[in-house]
Amino acid sequence: MVDAIREYVVKEEKREQLRRDARLAWDEYQESGLHVSGDEVVAWLKTWGAEDEQDAPTCHK
Repeated sequence: MVDAIREYVVKEEKREQLRRDARLAWDEYQESGLHVSGDEVVAWLKTWGAEDEQDAPTCHK
């Protein structure tokens, strides 16, 4: 039971950190307007491992 509680606490701490990180990212986006679209990310990911693998897309407004 102690292990289960410990595991639950670790998961909740990670979940809370994810929430904080997401909130910080959202706040940064609201201030700067910089972003990368989902289509840009998908196009980039499709090049992974290929001979002509592309660099990550650059953030823009």
